[in-house]
Amino acid sequence: MTDCSDKIREAFRFQAIPCRDLGSPFTARLCELVAERLTTDNAVGARVLSWPGNATAFGDSVPLRFAGALNAVVIEGLSVELKSVYPPDHKGVDDDRLWQAIENALVDHEGFIQERLNSAPQTNEVRRSSILLPGFWTIANIVSLPLVLSELGASAGLNLNFDRFCYSLGDRSWGDEKSTVRLSAELKGNRVEQANLTVRERAGCDLNPLNPANSEEMNRLLSYIWPDQRERVLLTHAAIDIAARSGNSVEKSDAIDWLRIRLQQRHEGAVHVIYHTIAWQYFPEPVQKEGQELIETAGDAATTDAPLAWLRFETDSKSPGAGLYLTLWPDGKEIYLARGDFHGRWVDWLA
Repeated sequence: MTDCSDKIREAFRFQAIPCRDLGSPFTARLCELVAERLTTDNAVGARVLSWPGNATAFGDSVPLRFAGALNAVVIEGLSVELKSVYPPDHKGVDDDRLWQAIENALVDHEGFIQERLNSAPQTNEVRRSSILLPGFWTIANIVSLPLVLSELGASAGLNLNFDRFCYSLGDRSWGDEKSTVRLSAELKGNRVEQANLTVRERAGCDLNPLNPANSEEMNRLLSYIWPDQRERVLLTHAAIDIAARSGNSVEKSDAIDWLRIRLQQRHEGAVHVIYHTIAWQYFPEPVQKEGQELIETAGDAATTDAPLAWLRFETDSKSPGAGLYLTLWPDGKEIYLARGDFHGRWVDWLA
């Protein structure tokens, strides 16, 4: 066993921990089995175990690429055998039978799986809107203006429609009571004041945007949702329907190129909100630096009639979960708003 394969196996073991913590024992089990049993006897195994660079979630996310590729085999109906050992039929299936079905799929559907391994996982976690919403409330309570939304790493643009969802955050209710996307999260910590929100304009960008009206692209998106989390799957289906009807489009673009153009537009009588969720960490460091400089330069030109906000929910040096931060210009003050669960199950309000 090479040093490279040791690191790859450790990446799968490490990925199993958050999978289990975030409520997917099946995906955790899958990652642990790969760490123990994957060999170089087939082309997919040989490629995975010799993966160059950083295979972890802080790099190429190889475990989630692999898990997503197998889930896609099931979703696309390519393997009856694999489907028979996947959720909801996985209960009572022992490790030997599960692994045999996986090994057979790696050989029988090598071309399909290899193609899926070429792309980084692309999730669009709808429940993160439960964390963004109090952030938008905070912005609206400070400036009392309509919102112009610009989302970086928007994927299929599902969270661009956050105001078209129905929320239950602790004892607080907000949103469209008739919405098919009904989000529930524990809201703890300090009390955050609700606000009336009006969205004047919404737009997003992504290096590889997915079209919610395209069933093939949506199957790709759904393949990255852990298959034993039925609620997440159903919520995403409902959010896809809303996005498809909305007519919003996510522009295929590098974040910096898009930001540079987007920030040149002035929105008098509205607050321009640049936002992103668990996306910034995937930008190379020079891109992060340039992006921050672009936003701060635009912030310096902001006025009370055309303020600029930077709302981001991203990993940081703290735990648990990730941090929600807001910088609002023209003052330019950064506010540490909250901590939130990566999948939006809870929000701990700190501001």
